[in-house]
Amino acid sequence: MKDILARLKYGPNSYEIIKEGNYVICAISGKKIPLNELSYWNVDLQEAYFSAKEAQIRHEQLNKS
Repeated sequence: MKDILARLKYGPNSYEIIKEGNYVICAISGKKIPLNELSYWNVDLQEAYFSAKEAQIRHEQLNKS
């Protein structure tokens, strides 16, 4: 299958596919994330993260004192 960028709406426990595709881009690293491997995202920011590491980086960025 050809790589096609998907557009998603992220919810608390799942996501809705707005535009069909097979991957999204990590908001932190810029890496491609195949939809079947997508596990981390932020509902409020509507961002996907490649792994827990990138999700933690964003969390720390948002919670700086």
